[in-house]
Amino acid sequence: MSLAEDSPVHSSSSDDFAAILDAELDAASNSSGDSEEVAEEEESSEEDDDRSDYLELERVKRQKVELDPGIRNPQSSSSQGASSEIKVSLPEEEICPHPGFFAGMCMKCGLRVDDDSAVALKYIDKNLRLANDEMARLRDKDFKDLLCHRRKLYLVLDLDHTLLNSSRLIDIKEEESYLNSQRDALPDTLKTSLFRLDRMHMMTKLRPFVHTFLEEASKLFEMYIYTMGERPYALEMADLLDPGNKYFHSRIIAQGDCTQKYQKGLDIVLGRESAVLILDDTEAVWKENKENLILMDRYHFFASSCKNFGFSYKSHSQLKTDESETEGALATVLKVLQQVHSLFFDKERKDNLEDRDVRQVLKTVRKEVLKDCKIVFTRVIPINFTAEHHHLWRMAEQLGATCSTEIDPSVTHVVSGDAGTDKSRWAVRENKFLVNPGWIEASNFLWRKQPEEKFPVSPAKCKQ
Repeated sequence: MSLAEDSPVHSSSSDDFAAILDAELDAASNSSGDSEEVAEEEESSEEDDDRSDYLELERVKRQKVELDPGIRNPQSSSSQGASSEIKVSLPEEEICPHPGFFAGMCMKCGLRVDDDSAVALKYIDKNLRLANDEMARLRDKDFKDLLCHRRKLYLVLDLDHTLLNSSRLIDIKEEESYLNSQRDALPDTLKTSLFRLDRMHMMTKLRPFVHTFLEEASKLFEMYIYTMGERPYALEMADLLDPGNKYFHSRIIAQGDCTQKYQKGLDIVLGRESAVLILDDTEAVWKENKENLILMDRYHFFASSCKNFGFSYKSHSQLKTDESETEGALATVLKVLQQVHSLFFDKERKDNLEDRDVRQVLKTVRKEVLKDCKIVFTRVIPINFTAEHHHLWRMAEQLGATCSTEIDPSVTHVVSGDAGTDKSRWAVRENKFLVNPGWIEASNFLWRKQPEEKFPVSPAKCKQ
């Protein structure tokens, strides 16, 4: 679904705006990964960029609209600020639904229309807005094609700390200077995943396994990039991740494309929410779409990244280590995505494919992680805080565990911040698992129950 390779006004494949968008959708779906066609589109785009947006709009209007011969030329009228004098020869009984707008003008009838409810799709074209009904129609059309014919879902991917980690050059610490001065001595895996971008005054490290992840995920999902970074940065990162333009095409959404400040949303993604999964390290920016979200463990390669989040520990670059290719976050989440995809398209299910909801499938998979675990917390949830509202309590329940405020023989785990509490001592005495809160968080990020012995509880320095 590559609408931005040419904006709708750059296409002459149809006289109807909706059909133009459909043609763009079909062209992108049928030619994904075809480098020759991409090259031709880029040539066409370069030629079209030499024309003004207004002249392009006039060309489309001439294809679809007959102007009343008694009025002034629309171009001269517009130049005098009199766009209201444009009259359209439509049958009286035909009322234009205004499906979309380019530079403020309806792309079906040519009239200038103020429609504040229309969705701005600036990542496709800075002047393009679609009415809600047209957005719904396009989503439904692509949804049916994607599910029924291509058997794919949608995947929205964050950049920073999810697929990569970047640092300004001035923030590179002395302990990390070897990344510049000793590049020839770096391991091959680091040489091929570390990039110094002088024109942007920054250095970027791709997360281990990212290329394999993208290749495998692209077989199951139509993928978007969605970042709170600026568009030049997003495009630069997309080039590093997808140099052959096989995975994302024009589906790259940056901060300036968002409809709400400091918030991401699926309102500008041309995919039905019931078929979209999101990978992001920050839950708060997805206020309206948390059920679609798979929260990622943050990737901190550079020291500045740890500092920005207030962490005192050393980064991978300072320790001269890196995340595991086979056991790291991307390798782990790929298995989850494959499992969700398999369950969504399970042929044994009796319900209609188009009625299925990937959010429900995701909940089912998540609940398997700590199934059969019953958890009691001690010295973790603040006094006078409602236990059921604590984020660890909610997280444990989402992972399939049962949580309780009281100990009893059915309890399997005591999650504690102090080995000296009564409940902690009871756990040791009754041969129950005694773990620190990191056990739940690690199980959440890695989507499987973690070995309890890796999360011991230390006695607090001061006991009450």
